[in-house]
Amino acid sequence: MPYVTQEQVFQALRRCYDPEIPLNIMDLGLVYEVKVEGDQVNITMTLTAPGCPLHATIARNVQREVEKVAGVKQAQVEIVWQPPWTPERMSAEAKKKLGLLK
Repeated sequence: MPYVTQEQVFQALRRCYDPEIPLNIMDLGLVYEVKVEGDQVNITMTLTAPGCPLHATIARNVQREVEKVAGVKQAQVEIVWQPPWTPERMSAEAKKKLGLLK
């Protein structure tokens, strides 16, 4: 069984986008924690706004992308609202793309 690294999971998460913002969830700062335990991956993340009607779709997409990583048998995605997401969590590149940095 291949060994799964956090970096492999991060790469998979960079293929997941918020449908309303053309940036991946890593650059948006939506991922709070990734735990790799053998062939299991647990992801704790949030969304830009509570009550987002696409939360289930985004969570399924995240799960699907992570389960494509060689060696991952199962991915669990937990959406949390605390701490709340703020734009400060975004990467510098994301802020620049959205015109928040000069």
